[in-house]
Amino acid sequence: MTYFHSVTLDARKCHGCTNCIDHCPTEAIRVRRGKAKIIKQRCIDCGECIRVCQSHAKIVAADDFSMLDNFKYNIAMPAPSFYSQFRCEISVNRILNAFIKIGFDDVFEVARGAEYISAATRELIASGNIKKPVISSACPAVLRLMRERFPGLLGNVLSLVSPMEAAAMLAREEARKKTGLCDEEIGVFFISPCPAKVTSIKSPLTLEKSNVSGAISVKDAFAKIRPIIDDIEDELPLAVSGYEGIFWARSGGECKGSGVEDYIAVDGINNVLQVLEEIEYGKVNNVEFIELSACTSGCSGGPLNIVNPFIASRRIAQQSKKRSNVSEPKIADVERFSWKKPVEGRKHSGLDDDLEKAMQKMELMDELYERLPKLDCGSCGAPSCKALAEDIVRGFASENDCIFIMREQVKKLAKELYELNESFDASAK
Repeated sequence: MTYFHSVTLDARKCHGCTNCIDHCPTEAIRVRRGKAKIIKQRCIDCGECIRVCQSHAKIVAADDFSMLDNFKYNIAMPAPSFYSQFRCEISVNRILNAFIKIGFDDVFEVARGAEYISAATRELIASGNIKKPVISSACPAVLRLMRERFPGLLGNVLSLVSPMEAAAMLAREEARKKTGLCDEEIGVFFISPCPAKVTSIKSPLTLEKSNVSGAISVKDAFAKIRPIIDDIEDELPLAVSGYEGIFWARSGGECKGSGVEDYIAVDGINNVLQVLEEIEYGKVNNVEFIELSACTSGCSGGPLNIVNPFIASRRIAQQSKKRSNVSEPKIADVERFSWKKPVEGRKHSGLDDDLEKAMQKMELMDELYERLPKLDCGSCGAPSCKALAEDIVRGFASENDCIFIMREQVKKLAKELYELNESFDASAK
């Protein structure tokens, strides 16, 4: 199977530090021969490695503005978190008008898609036809994490497409009616705050094909818009979304639109991991809805954003208040916005296809782990001693990669050389 990943490595910039392996939630990174290596089968494209890489060696395979030339009519779909990259006095409407100035033909707010998903969420939860606690599905990094590490909880996941996909469906429908063009002639571009959403476009889990034509990073879009934002005049009335949709950009926003009182909102990948473990162990009770965001502060803290997550979160709160009087009733169309294919736990390749050999390798792994120092220092290029033991069994590393074992071997060799030298001296006398 071929896996598309938006997170890639620029080996020329990599200095072989261990920041990325320390922060990867799925242990998908190793450092070998002085360079990082991403294990594609384990990567969930959460972007944590991008966030912590001081050398900027981790990059995102997002699209650029040249893709607009492939279509006759282009629509920009800014994530609501994009609004948080600008000063609060700059209105949502002005930001939307800026996209027209830089070459798009139209704009469709992803916040509008979020409002439709909130309506569908309320309808689906009210029906009682979903296992509790209901786990949100909006964050593609969390969804991929669950597929990798918590497949038993996939039955709890809200089976609705993301606001991005909902917005793209609606944007295409409006564009077809407005222009008479077919889908192939209409370009729908998401302004993405994170690599996981880029991956969900190129390789969707819940749809056969994404409704989005491409993804442009927030950083690239901001670079084009920031120089012109203050000079825009004669604004068109483009802003349609209200408080509920814009508030999705920060942690807790989806919960507010869920229509339930007993909910928790969790942000930050390590916190998400901890809560998923507790749900799996049955420790989370009396909670109807759980919102999980891989990024701190939700999408406002996406690694492709520019502004500090906490400042961005505050700006979203202020921007959404300005739109609190905007009300556009949404139809709760659960069927339309439901997944078109289920998400199933992924089967990792075992240590060996032969069960007997796999068991033998597992025993060898345990033996190796017992010999290792269990310090999880990362100096070997693996995130933990257990990961190193697995790498050794798989043939990707050796015990000598552990600096503590190497040190003991050097001491032993030095002692043997010293004793050999002493014996030569004694025989010479």
